[in-house]
Amino acid sequence: MLISSKGRYALRLMIYIAAFGDAEGKIALREVAAREDISLKYLEQLVRPLMQAGLLRGVRGKGGGYVLAKPADQIRAGDILRAAEGTTTPVACEGLDGACQRAGLCSTVKFWTGLDVVIEEYVDGVTLADLARVPEIDLGVEL
Repeated sequence: MLISSKGRYALRLMIYIAAFGDAEGKIALREVAAREDISLKYLEQLVRPLMQAGLLRGVRGKGGGYVLAKPADQIRAGDILRAAEGTTTPVACEGLDGACQRAGLCSTVKFWTGLDVVIEEYVDGVTLADLARVPEIDLGVEL
């Protein structure tokens, strides 16, 4: 599975808000853009699907910005990636959805299904709170 810049930057945005939000958890996108070296216009596009997924909330008015819509320990990395990317499936295979007429004959459906399960379990096993713990991050994998 190849995560695009949408998924990577959405994770960075959410981690930044979780780690560095003010007393109310609020962060201006301008600050994230400057600190993370991501285009402000691109961040503005990323917040829409994150808000639609119920992960972010906009705060209007003077000193406005964005806040997490729920606690960081209740937001999974998979939630963020699915909001930004649409899916975390490793391949475009109808067999993963049970919609393929050839699924019974295809020798790879079991493999793709197993890989999809491993990916889902991993991305859903890491919370935003885990990722926002700076600088030590233990994701259960030795890098």
